[in-house]
Amino acid sequence: MDAISYRNHHYPASIVQRSVWLYARFNLSLRDVEELMAERGMVVSYETVRRWVARFGPQIAKRLRGTRPRVHPQWHLDEVYVSIGGRWVYLWRAIDHEGEVLDVLVQSKRDKKTALKLMRKLLKKTGLMPKTIVTDKWRAYAAAFRDLGLTAWHHQAKWKNNRIEGSHVRIRRRERSMQRFRSPGSAQRFLSTHAAVYNTFAARRHLVSAAEHRYRWDQAFTAWRLAAGPTT
Repeated sequence: MDAISYRNHHYPASIVQRSVWLYARFNLSLRDVEELMAERGMVVSYETVRRWVARFGPQIAKRLRGTRPRVHPQWHLDEVYVSIGGRWVYLWRAIDHEGEVLDVLVQSKRDKKTALKLMRKLLKKTGLMPKTIVTDKWRAYAAAFRDLGLTAWHHQAKWKNNRIEGSHVRIRRRERSMQRFRSPGSAQRFLSTHAAVYNTFAARRHLVSAAEHRYRWDQAFTAWRLAAGPTT
């Protein structure tokens, strides 16, 4: 995979990478990142941070996704409304049983065609045939799975899908801090970047020992540094 180039930028690569990481990792606004960088003596405007995230975020996310282990064979699918440019659209999301975000898809419709599009993306990206798929009772999912010839057990029960419905909370927080998304394309790009960074740093501390938690964080930061590229 080609290295990320930070040539012809006024600021060092380390400053660019830190700004992108802060915005993608935490529930911060662009002006929050501007202020945090100012505290470190770096005067960076929020518009500059926006351009850095738009340019380098997807590249780093792509490299991060290439380092992830195989996903769990149980998938959870759901969709939520988001407001983009004053218009309500659907944000389709898929996570596995461990909470790893598999993919996101911003679409204007909620129908079988879109469900098929999401599933094809998932199958291509993961290279894995799921054993169990959990959704709500919306019929378009079952119709899409039949068209694809999936043999996975399709479990349809609203209470069973609490795992993904709870994970929507992170998106709602981001939506508020960003004062809503500006366009479907920018929402798709940012949420894909956000998902890749979240997957890398979600250590799930309550499930492991302190030593294992430190080890996972070390691995996460190593993965980030390798994906973001050189700092000079």
